[in-house]
Amino acid sequence: MRLANMINAVDAHACGEPGRVIVGGVLDVPGISMFEKMCHLRDHADQLRLRMLREPRGYPAANCNLILPPTHPDADAGFVIMEQVEYPGMSGTNTMCVTTVLLETGMLPMREPVTELTLETPAGLVRVRAECAGGKVTRVTFRNVPAFAAYLDTTIEVPHLGTVTVDVAYGGMFYVITDAAPFGLRLTPDEGRDIVRIGEMIKAAAREQLPVVHPEQPGFDGITIAQLSGAPSHAEAHLKNAVIVSTGKLDWDRPSTWTGAIDRSPCGTGTCAKMATLYAKRRLTLNEDFRHEGVLGTLFTGRLVGEAKVGTYDAVIPTISGQAWITGFSSYVVDPSDPFPEGFTVGDIW
Repeated sequence: MRLANMINAVDAHACGEPGRVIVGGVLDVPGISMFEKMCHLRDHADQLRLRMLREPRGYPAANCNLILPPTHPDADAGFVIMEQVEYPGMSGTNTMCVTTVLLETGMLPMREPVTELTLETPAGLVRVRAECAGGKVTRVTFRNVPAFAAYLDTTIEVPHLGTVTVDVAYGGMFYVITDAAPFGLRLTPDEGRDIVRIGEMIKAAAREQLPVVHPEQPGFDGITIAQLSGAPSHAEAHLKNAVIVSTGKLDWDRPSTWTGAIDRSPCGTGTCAKMATLYAKRRLTLNEDFRHEGVLGTLFTGRLVGEAKVGTYDAVIPTISGQAWITGFSSYVVDPSDPFPEGFTVGDIW
């Protein structure tokens, strides 16, 4: 049997959210920065993302990361994040998974009790502090790129839902954020279908009515992800959230196309975006812990450690802490006779 394009990957999850990490099979990607490498993959080599995230190798909630040599002299490694419909500039859970894989597999040296490293993402450099014991990463804290609020308490019109009040903020991706309570949601796993449907509808309307572009990285534009926010159920949490990641394009005339998947974790960049809105509303201060709960009851701890300026926006510097676990090691191949080399989606789960 002749096989082609063998990809070696380590599967992991961060507080429930899966993050597959490609560690072999791709030597490098053209581009003088991680952002340019991301653009090359998106525009000229998207088959890798499709192959790794669609069936039969992936599923709707899956994410994938490609480890690459860094282009910045201060970075220890670079990586590009791949999701179902986009290449995000930054992702918190994927940063935790990448850090854990790099250190626990020995790709980068682990130093106990703390290993410090710098990762190059398409959104910029991310400083990481990994607490380590017995050869395991027990906690990852990363200093994210600046986060900022673009719209606060703004009303939009959402077909089938009516008038909805939202915030829009950047935490590595542009989020539309709204309260879950008006929709009768408690943000529990059994509400998954309704959470996704409502989140996708709000996201599509907000993207159309509230244009936004990153002033320093115009390649990142438009709202691509939604967050429903509510009261916590965990005794140590301040708020709870459900982040909805799109798995397909919306067609208003076809409700069956409103497809998405819930981030299984409390969402790292979503927590950064939420903290930026709370700070702008004077409901969160610098150097104050903010514990954010996800739909599985897991927690991320966020903290705003400084202020910044991003174009004309007042921004904040967030850190996020959490943990990731390796779940498996795999080699993925393509048989030349396989009729689905780039995978497929079927409407029963997508």
